[in-house]
Amino acid sequence: MSTYAIGDVHGCHAEFVTLLEQLSFDPRRDTLWLVGDLVNRGPDSLACLREAERLGSAVQCVLGNHDFHLLVAARGGGKLKKNDSLKAVLEAPDRERLLDWLQSRPLAVRHDAWLMTHAGLLPQWGLDQVETLSQEVQAALTGEQSGDFLRQLYGNHPDRWDDALDGMERLRCVVNVLTRMRFIDAEGRLDFTANKGMDSAPAGFAPWFQFPRDDDPQLLFGHWAALEGRTPDARVRVNALDTGCAWGGALTALDLATGERIRVPGRASAGVAR
Repeated sequence: MSTYAIGDVHGCHAEFVTLLEQLSFDPRRDTLWLVGDLVNRGPDSLACLREAERLGSAVQCVLGNHDFHLLVAARGGGKLKKNDSLKAVLEAPDRERLLDWLQSRPLAVRHDAWLMTHAGLLPQWGLDQVETLSQEVQAALTGEQSGDFLRQLYGNHPDRWDDALDGMERLRCVVNVLTRMRFIDAEGRLDFTANKGMDSAPAGFAPWFQFPRDDDPQLLFGHWAALEGRTPDARVRVNALDTGCAWGGALTALDLATGERIRVPGRASAGVAR
């Protein structure tokens, strides 16, 4: 029995299947952790959704910002962008089943000392807290008012967590931290302007993993392809898994038991911003 964590698939179905073959992945005995952003940018988001859903309980998947983008476009009145590759999902005969599956995913998956989120973990949040906050968002996503939640989701405010936040501001902040975070300041304020490599940090900001924590979890995240799987000067135990498959990089799997990384090269470059 093995557990593998795989970085942002981004619609790269051929590479996804090749990687599973290289891992000799067997859903009857193995477990697959997917770090979010299953869809968009790559050539076959529909096949990626079908593949993940087909694997059933063998898959633990968290939502990424591109997964939310699909849900907002499909069920929250949002519009697709020029570079999106989601039309096939929206026109698929099984779209409702696939969207239901995606919409029921959490924002955090935890097992023992391991924690997986799409973008990372705010240093001010403990493991129990992030699980609780993930459950709050999941309840909003699967509740009767989920359409209203998706329609109000987008926005950059509040940009700093406060335990007193409530309502939509609280939920939006949680989603932004767990699916969009890259650079923060010492107080945990998020920057939404920089999305490139380490040298693009605004003054007073640094990558979230360069801030210390009071506990010592094993953190898994994706989202930040420009890091190319590296986390220099990290002050927490962390594994960056987005290695830019959709941009001609690679799709990466991490064996949680051994720490081994297995990669397959991306087959084409999407040629769009990461």
